[in-house]
Amino acid sequence: MNILEKFKETVVSVLPVMLIVIGLGIFAAKLPALVLGRFVFGGILLIFGLTIFLLGVDLGIQPFGERAGAALTEKRNLPLLLTSAFIIGFLVTIAEPDIQVFASQVKGYYAVVNKMAVVVAIALGVGLFLMTGLLRSVLHWNLKIVLLIFYLVLFAVMFFCPGAFAGVAFDSGGATTGPMTVPFILALGLGVSSVRAEKGDSFGLTGITSVGPVMAVLIYSLVIRKVISEPSAVESISQGAAAAGEIIPEGFFAPFTKIIPGIIKEAVVSLLPLIALFAVFQIFLMHMTLRQVIRISIGFVYSFLGLSVFLVGVNGGFMEAGRMLGTFLGRQALTGGGWFVLLIVTGLLIGAVVVCAEPAVWVLTDQVEDITGGTIKRKILLLFLSCGAAVAIALALWRGVRGFSLRWFLIPGYAIALLLMIFSPKMFTAIAFDSGGVASGPITSTFVLSFTLGASSCSGNGSDVFGVIALVAMTPLIVIQILGIIYKKKTGGGK
Repeated sequence: MNILEKFKETVVSVLPVMLIVIGLGIFAAKLPALVLGRFVFGGILLIFGLTIFLLGVDLGIQPFGERAGAALTEKRNLPLLLTSAFIIGFLVTIAEPDIQVFASQVKGYYAVVNKMAVVVAIALGVGLFLMTGLLRSVLHWNLKIVLLIFYLVLFAVMFFCPGAFAGVAFDSGGATTGPMTVPFILALGLGVSSVRAEKGDSFGLTGITSVGPVMAVLIYSLVIRKVISEPSAVESISQGAAAAGEIIPEGFFAPFTKIIPGIIKEAVVSLLPLIALFAVFQIFLMHMTLRQVIRISIGFVYSFLGLSVFLVGVNGGFMEAGRMLGTFLGRQALTGGGWFVLLIVTGLLIGAVVVCAEPAVWVLTDQVEDITGGTIKRKILLLFLSCGAAVAIALALWRGVRGFSLRWFLIPGYAIALLLMIFSPKMFTAIAFDSGGVASGPITSTFVLSFTLGASSCSGNGSDVFGVIALVAMTPLIVIQILGIIYKKKTGGGK
């Protein structure tokens, strides 16, 4: 991998986000210079962190995942493959920092929810559906039929779950696919398919896995449905969110230094399951040379360092600016006229550029371009993903300010996505559903969520924040399949 080229591409991806926020912060919201300065510093950390992290993925996580998948498949022991998949999915999800944060957010809204129960439910869902995804690959089940069945069941269950909890469930599917887990799951699927000499069939595993947590949380909501329905079960967080937008900690580096210990702990905990799995697989299955082990170990170190720097930059500098900017624009949007239009346009612009800075998006698009031999260009995928994310963020802001039900967007959106499967080539359908999981990464769950929460809190809808990640995860299913249909027409074929 050319590290300098990767760095240049990362700068090009992150810089537009920074320019949009700085421009609005100076000329519209007039954010304090301290906040904007932290935002710029956070952006610099984000750029360096993402570059180092991607180097670590190339050296460590991706080779390990591919070798693990290939080694398990070569054993031709289906129970071993499925059991290993379940354990991998469960352990990696339990350790995923985004899931702990997400469960805390749910607990902050639904007082009766048990945080650990949410975490375990999500982890079980990931383990079971990762196992199912690998089983599909081994037994050659048609991906489109499997996805159709899963989503029909999913929406049937959603019909009976408490109203706003649908947003919680669909957000969990996006929050699960973190920067550590997605590269490994993608590589695991590639390793399994490579043994079967069908590399093009490696996509779709992340898409199937993302269904698991949504289903699990919906089922959990049915179990506690009666207590959720009680008025005392819900705690409004609108006032707290609005107030938080006005707090500016003293000292330029205070927000960064304060979170470093927690971020390092999260990165270590996130990486430990992969290291433990690597040790077990190396001893009992892979038997790589010392040179290969050292190379992958160095990759793990780079991944840890890169992710730590990345998360410090995002959480220390981006969230504060996003919350304050969203609060200002949301408050002004209530007056109507040009301010509401500016809020929506800002959402479109942020959505268009923020997806390009997500770590897992880089991993997926690079893998697609590599496996297809450059037939499907990474830049084209990024363009369509940007369009989808732009629409998603704009819809989330519109909904946050006006208070629409999330189901008005989810039901027709997924209906369109499932209908497009009829016309889109199989590979593009697989890439689309994988993209839905990877598009909603740490920047979406921090900066975008803070921005949207700030905007919606001003209108009294701040307590209904869940659903932002769900919309970002939904739109790639539509736009990438549309790309597939265009590709099919241009090439005159494709399955």
